[in-house]
Amino acid sequence: MNIFFKSFLYVVFVVFSLVFIINLLTELEFFRDIEVGIFLTLYLSLINSPSMIFEIFPFILLITAQLFYIKLFNNDEIKIFKYSGLKNSKILIIISLFTLIIGAATISIFYNASSNLKNFYLELKSNYTEDGKYLAVINKNGLWIRDKVGDKILIVNSSKIDENFLVDTFITEFNTNYEVIRNIKSEKINIQTNEWIIYKPKIYKKNSKQESDQISIYSNFNDKRINSLFSNLSSLSFLELIELKNNYKMLNYSTIDIDVQIHKIMSYPLYLLVMTILSSIVMLNSKKYKSNTLKISVGLFLCVIIYYFNNLFNVLGSTGKINHILSVWIPLIFLTSISMLASLKINEK
Repeated sequence: MNIFFKSFLYVVFVVFSLVFIINLLTELEFFRDIEVGIFLTLYLSLINSPSMIFEIFPFILLITAQLFYIKLFNNDEIKIFKYSGLKNSKILIIISLFTLIIGAATISIFYNASSNLKNFYLELKSNYTEDGKYLAVINKNGLWIRDKVGDKILIVNSSKIDENFLVDTFITEFNTNYEVIRNIKSEKINIQTNEWIIYKPKIYKKNSKQESDQISIYSNFNDKRINSLFSNLSSLSFLELIELKNNYKMLNYSTIDIDVQIHKIMSYPLYLLVMTILSSIVMLNSKKYKSNTLKISVGLFLCVIIYYFNNLFNVLGSTGKINHILSVWIPLIFLTSISMLASLKINEK
């Protein structure tokens, strides 16, 4: 297993280096008009890399298995194993068990670490964007928004979201010195655009109370922007995803994206296993070909096919064409079936 482990470390190092360079170029472009030290861009590139590595980890395992078999073929060790009674199926079982161990460690340790780093990355980078003035969070007390509009600061708390409407909402307006200007209470607010329409508001100003049929206030938030703020689920650990899902339910907010993320994490070890098996099948069926470049190219082509295959079902799930949970498991079940059928005759190769 030393060969497989060394191949794994080599691929991880190469991929991490490439991801780091890509991140660095992205950060340099982002800070092009902002004066910051090179250390910050290097630091941001570094802490953002693990979450990207997690996304492409299945393909890292696929390439790792390819390098493993290439080394066996080059040294004729595969023949030595066969003569000593170690069949192809046993080799596959051994590296599959190793893959499952990697998968378990990945979701229990690496994913939680990378999500924490991603969250820290987003918080740190938000200080250099206009979004740093604004904040929106969901917790057990509902939706909370901190918004700055001109010389006013708005603190918004809403108990529910119903499509384009905030339900049972309390808004406090402050000046820049955080002195209360007025409080607004409403059962229904239309947030489809940045010009919020507040229906039947109760306005509390100093010691007086006013009521109206309808008023409007401007906000930097609308329903689309609020939805996008909670779309980066890779910055949340597994337990944080569970907590956020419960908060979404209390807020009457859609939990589809969270369910998909949770099932992706749960299926991750199996996904890694399937990629290792598929890579093994490809390599054992192509060992008669001498060109290692051709073998690696086939592996990369397989990566692209699987990526777009998964992406197709993700789109079908997000658009409601199929159940969002099935959109995660159908591609995996299909790939598992193919790999199991193809491995039945693996000892004949």
